[in-house]
Amino acid sequence: MSLTILTSENIKLLPEQLARINIPKFVRSTLRCLNDSGFQAYIVGGVIRDICLDRPVTDWDITTSASNDEIRSTFRSIKNFTLKHDTVTLVNNGVHYEITSFRGRDNQVATLKEDLGHRDFTLNAMALDINTGEILDLFGGLSDISKKVVRCVGNPKDRFREDPLRLLRGVRISGELGFRIGEKTLKAIPSLAELLSSVAEERIRDELISILMTDRPSKSFSILRRTGLLGQFLGELLEGYLMRQNAFHGYTVYRHIMETVDRTNPDPILRLTALLHDIAKPRVRKKENGVFKFLGHEEASAVLTKEIMKRLRFSKEMIEEVSELIAHHMIKYEPNWSDGAVRRLIRRVGPEKINRMLSFRKVDLLAHEIIDHKMDYLEDLKKRVAILQDRPLPNTRNDLAVDGDMVMDILGVGPGKDVGKALSVLMEQVTDNPELNTEKKLISLLKQMRKKREVFGRIKQS
Repeated sequence: MSLTILTSENIKLLPEQLARINIPKFVRSTLRCLNDSGFQAYIVGGVIRDICLDRPVTDWDITTSASNDEIRSTFRSIKNFTLKHDTVTLVNNGVHYEITSFRGRDNQVATLKEDLGHRDFTLNAMALDINTGEILDLFGGLSDISKKVVRCVGNPKDRFREDPLRLLRGVRISGELGFRIGEKTLKAIPSLAELLSSVAEERIRDELISILMTDRPSKSFSILRRTGLLGQFLGELLEGYLMRQNAFHGYTVYRHIMETVDRTNPDPILRLTALLHDIAKPRVRKKENGVFKFLGHEEASAVLTKEIMKRLRFSKEMIEEVSELIAHHMIKYEPNWSDGAVRRLIRRVGPEKINRMLSFRKVDLLAHEIIDHKMDYLEDLKKRVAILQDRPLPNTRNDLAVDGDMVMDILGVGPGKDVGKALSVLMEQVTDNPELNTEKKLISLLKQMRKKREVFGRIKQS
């Protein structure tokens, strides 16, 4: 549904407009149940903003005059839990719906106006009464949406102090919607940036991911940098600001990172990889014969990435995947590589990750501004990888046609390092020549190993 918004006065929707919003049945029944119990209840927050902008609605939040205890009592037959103060979450078919008591001064039961007056931004401080079809806009949210501006409700410093995460949220909403941040709201951020240190790392992490998933994250990062917010949770990124590189790069370290992030597909893993892939470059930069070099920056960046992501409470799986992509992103391919060398690259990076790595490397090269032979080499490598992946490729020792028991039996050795060494030798042989990966051929190779061991043993004894 699309609304023409010209004023900040309340808008009463026509019945057909209200019907087109497609409010979930569970939300409607929840509102009706609260009303029947004698409480006021409204749909509230970002959902109203998204309705006005004709954006998909993912979260349906409700505000009510009922207290937490009254909410739980009213819905005692429905699964619910409380994680945040004054918020009860109802669970219906695995979907969570938040119901929040009216916010007021000193946690006292308040009016709808007081509740909306304590919300973060005007475009999130609107409510919908489904009984009347009226969008209740008491603080100019509709007008701000029409002006494409993110503005705090009332005094920005008061709103940010209530919840410092709003400092990041405002930047994120600005990036998501392509809106500017209001002058007074923007001016209030630098003096309060340090408050971000009091926010749980998990909440900062979630906002960071959301910022990275916007159309052009670099715009949001520019605001984060200028307001001092970036230094509060990702100061390592600032080390590359205005830092020159070398003849292979047309941009500074920081600018290159931003160019890479903007060009990368909006996938959380890839965008995080882009953001952190050169994070340690400033720490390894050295000047040799008048030229800046960044030897080993990929390994150093992978190590620093793990530290940063652990600090921000990312999952072990995400930390491992991002750091692995970063550790291997400098593919120093040459067209004279043998097929075995290409297979080793596939095995090292991981068959399931190699294509993602190659896609990221292309974006990384494009973000250099200076395009050279490396792009042609990369395209050649992508073709070779595709051809080799169409053929059976042993990636681990378990893919070999023989196992440890057969190795011990043929070599006449017990469990231990010798078995692992033998399997490693076979793995290298098969990597160069996949056709060797049959039981008959590998047994023949093992017999040759045994013969060499016997000859070496006799020489050693003599």
